[in-house]
Amino acid sequence: MTAPSCQLQGSSRSRLPRVLRLALGASIVALLSGCASNSAPVYTPKELQAFDASAELEERWSTRVGNGLGRARYPIAPARDGNRLFAADAKGVVAAYSADSGERQWEVDLDTAISSALNAIAGELYLGTRNGEVLALDQEDGSVQWRSQASSEVLAAPQANQQMLVVQSTDGRITALNRSNGDQLWTHSSQLPALTLRGTGTPQTIEPVTFVGFSNGRLATLDNRNGQPLWEQQIATPSGRSDVERLVDLAGQPVITPDGRLFVTSYNDQVVALEALRGDVIWSRSLSSRHTPVLVGDLLFIATDDSHVVALTADNGQEVWRNTDLEGRWITAPAFADGHLVFGDYEGYLHLIDARDGELAARQEIDDAGISVRPVTDGSTIHVQADNGRLETLEVTQ
Repeated sequence: MTAPSCQLQGSSRSRLPRVLRLALGASIVALLSGCASNSAPVYTPKELQAFDASAELEERWSTRVGNGLGRARYPIAPARDGNRLFAADAKGVVAAYSADSGERQWEVDLDTAISSALNAIAGELYLGTRNGEVLALDQEDGSVQWRSQASSEVLAAPQANQQMLVVQSTDGRITALNRSNGDQLWTHSSQLPALTLRGTGTPQTIEPVTFVGFSNGRLATLDNRNGQPLWEQQIATPSGRSDVERLVDLAGQPVITPDGRLFVTSYNDQVVALEALRGDVIWSRSLSSRHTPVLVGDLLFIATDDSHVVALTADNGQEVWRNTDLEGRWITAPAFADGHLVFGDYEGYLHLIDARDGELAARQEIDDAGISVRPVTDGSTIHVQADNGRLETLEVTQ
């Protein structure tokens, strides 16, 4: 059967709004970097082209969560645990839905400004706020189990192992909390450079250690007993004359494999594979990315800062394929669903790329408010939240 042709949706929009959106997309990097320097890189968004689709996206249900991510587009990505999907807005509304039907199971107003992505695990939902609070909510009814204070605003989703919750704040401090009551266990500080990206890395915690990337380009492995570093490695080295050129934030989350390899991305520098036990470098490739990579089998998938999608072999970092169709469109961090990489973009389109060959496979317009947070996937199901709070669930079909 001939594959359906995937036409550019929404092409009836007026030319002026599209030009304005393109201009906005080209200036986003300055906002993300917290500056308006003329030396900031500018990527002109590519216009979307028609292509032959090899998959389809079918809408299952949609709803709206509060008022969205706010003008600052806080990275409040949804989270799924079992058959529950959790989503929130920047003003403090948190809701739980049936992942299958979209039926709302509960909604609470925390009366505090949420700023972080959500993390749902083992019956609890964790989040951070603009005033540096960390909250644990009961997944059954949204009731607050405990509140704890971190050192500053929290933008990264708090990360849990069996005993503790690890929180990275915008001031570069790592705080470990007791998962049962929120009591502080230890803290670890890092030195911030003069200018950083808006955001922080997300810790990766396992039972004995926590891996954390900092805005100064360093990666550290912290002992979970006391927060002391076991080893540190300079992943990205600042270079250039301006503060913008010297940005080297490790803004993604390190990815760890069962055999003890770490994959780390950095802004303005490189992707690095390390031996997790000692921090020895296995390989490195010159690719700038502020996003968490995705590892599937023996391939590592990277969304670069110019919105190229690159597949590397996990063993040696060799490039397998590169897709440039979405260049400059400010795609989200990648997710993986049913053999496809999944991205949102600044115009509110959801894109599927075939993980085998890097070809575009499907496209669906979600909302022209834009999509800036990573979609959540489970098998062939995709949950995507637009910046204005629209929450849509789709199914990948062939």
